Amino acid sequence: MTQNYHFIGIGGIGMSGLANILLQKGIKVSGSDVVSSPMTDRLEKMGAEIFIGHSACNIKQPNAVIYTTAIKTENPEVEKARMCKVPFMHRSELLQQLMQGYRSLLIAGTHGKTTTSSLLAHLLVDAGLDPAYAVGGMICSLNSNAGFGKGNYFVAEADESDGSFLKYCPFGAIITNIDNDHLDHWKTLGSMIKGFEQFIHLIPSPQHLFWCGDDEILSSINPKGFSYGFDEKNDLNIQNYRQEGWKNIFAIRFEGKEYSEIEIPLIGAHNVLNAAAVFGLGIKINIAETTIRKAFSTFRGVNRRAEFKGEKKGISIFDDYGHHPTEIFATLRAIKHAVSPRRVIAVFQPHRYSRTRDCLHEFAPAFAPADQLIVTDIYAAGEAPILDISNEILLKTLKGNLNLDVCYIARSKLSEFLAQNLQPEDVLVTMGAGDITKVGPEIIGLLQ
Repeated sequence: MTQNYHFIGIGGIGMSGLANILLQKGIKVSGSDVVSSPMTDRLEKMGAEIFIGHSACNIKQPNAVIYTTAIKTENPEVEKARMCKVPFMHRSELLQQLMQGYRSLLIAGTHGKTTTSSLLAHLLVDAGLDPAYAVGGMICSLNSNAGFGKGNYFVAEADESDGSFLKYCPFGAIITNIDNDHLDHWKTLGSMIKGFEQFIHLIPSPQHLFWCGDDEILSSINPKGFSYGFDEKNDLNIQNYRQEGWKNIFAIRFEGKEYSEIEIPLIGAHNVLNAAAVFGLGIKINIAETTIRKAFSTFRGVNRRAEFKGEKKGISIFDDYGHHPTEIFATLRAIKHAVSPRRVIAVFQPHRYSRTRDCLHEFAPAFAPADQLIVTDIYAAGEAPILDISNEILLKTLKGNLNLDVCYIARSKLSEFLAQNLQPEDVLVTMGAGDITKVGPEIIGLLQ
């Protein structure tokens, strides 16, 4: 394997995980990002050479330059590496290289990948199987998003957003769902469905493939392997589900056996689906039922997934990565169930102009579980503005289709506005994939 890697955008959740694994393997790593972050600080402490800002000077004769789909060709480090004829490697190609020699267990699907892969990694670690893993969030119980294990398994997310999941050679997989996202790459839902069909064909072991049978699109594909879900038709059938406060309790019927009163400290039916798939895959790789139950009970979730940020003056603050309507609705419904009758105030930062356009009329029903909605500026994530897509258009659509208070507050004024207007017993949920995650701590700082 190459012994000197340079990452352009090393602070990203996916890139930082791969850099983490390389450093654990004793391989030299350097990388750059626009700003410093806890991720870059962590990697620097592990021995990586970190540069803040992209510059041609950062390319110091690495053996390979790692990039993501988001990196532009005019990036000065890309231009310098190309001029020096340094080999380029997409993030997914490095991940595939790192997975060689392992039995890779990949989590695919439009929603739920990070929670599901994190729970699976946590289970394998807890079971003493010493897995390698690379997931899209910080696993609270492991305090990491990646690890270099010497066991048989490698747990990773298979990212459909740019089609790179077709580069992998999975041993087994969980497919959570297929929804209309990432159409900037796929152009049509039909094309994305064909991509998932190709991914399914890459999996050699039907005994280690679990797919959500409650998902209409996956059911129409009807893959090999085991279907799972609440519907009785599924091979792995979820029964007797209930949410008690901040935990889920459910039963499973699978291969003629009944597994009753399974508990996990996650909320919402969507997380029962995720946990059930992990439970089933755990059984099929011969992890004892008692070990799975114990691991579930100690799972502490993933950062930015209904993450509790703190409480001040009777106001509870949560942060969630959800930015697609399906994710938003599932999270808000679960939080409302947990805190009712308290008032839930959702603060939404739309992510990308293209997603706002593609999902424009789906956002209103997604926010229905909230009691109040505040919308802030669209987080472009590098995209150029799109004609006829704006905060005003989104706000007008929401107000016309939601029976609750909806308003717009500029991002620059958001934290101060909330600190002044939130009331004791309110539950604030910040939602989006951009810098909205900073708002919770900002408010806590202002509520003196």
